[in-house]
Amino acid sequence: MFDGEGEALVRHIRKSRKRGGTMLEAAAVRTANVSVIIPVINEVQKLPAVLREVTKIGAEKLEIIVVANGSTDGSEQIAESMGARVISFPEPLGHDVGRSIGASHANGEILLFVDADMVIPACDLRRFVHAVHSGVDVALNHYLGPIHRRRTHPVVLAKHALNAALGRPDLKGTSMTTVPHAISRKALEAIGAGALAVPPKAHAMAVQKGLVVRPVHLVPVGRLNPLRKRQWTSLGTDTVGQLIVGDHLEAVRWLLTTTGE
Repeated sequence: MFDGEGEALVRHIRKSRKRGGTMLEAAAVRTANVSVIIPVINEVQKLPAVLREVTKIGAEKLEIIVVANGSTDGSEQIAESMGARVISFPEPLGHDVGRSIGASHANGEILLFVDADMVIPACDLRRFVHAVHSGVDVALNHYLGPIHRRRTHPVVLAKHALNAALGRPDLKGTSMTTVPHAISRKALEAIGAGALAVPPKAHAMAVQKGLVVRPVHLVPVGRLNPLRKRQWTSLGTDTVGQLIVGDHLEAVRWLLTTTGE
């Protein structure tokens, strides 16, 4: 057991190590070539703060691609005024399709995916860039979702089930459905930008093709993500949850077809 002075010393050492690691990561990221893809649907309130944090990543070459789809609140104009490259669509496409389109236009060797409705500090975003810069092909958010409940949400179960089917139970509930995450140019070429429109399928392809897939940092998106009104069917079913579970079934189908198992 430590006394009060000993505990204070341990805390000081831990903080010093964390600062040192952060400084080393920042120095390494400065040489990186990064494209940040941000799908946007009416996020005029948070988008400026999101873009400010992205610009603080500190990469030598930083490309910010905003895929504005179905936005009518001026988000597109704000993104352009802050130096982002904007790709516009009049109709809503959804975040996943937006990421796929953004990736197909990206020039960077590292692609970082974030959402416009969550302001994530640059020091956290930098961890994903640094991981890919250091050899990881798919750097995942370590967020697992709420698992310590009497009834686990079907989406969380689907993530665990897919990773088990892929022979990677160590990944638990981590997934490319969760932002932020980053991928290498090698991963993009192996998976294809089109596959990113179905994140669980892209996740399955990355693992099956032998890419380096690893959870690298925890960003608690469950607390950051704003509460949205769920869409319910007449039978009381969560349609968004159904869609995500369906995406996981599509990933399993791809896996079975590819492996013949």
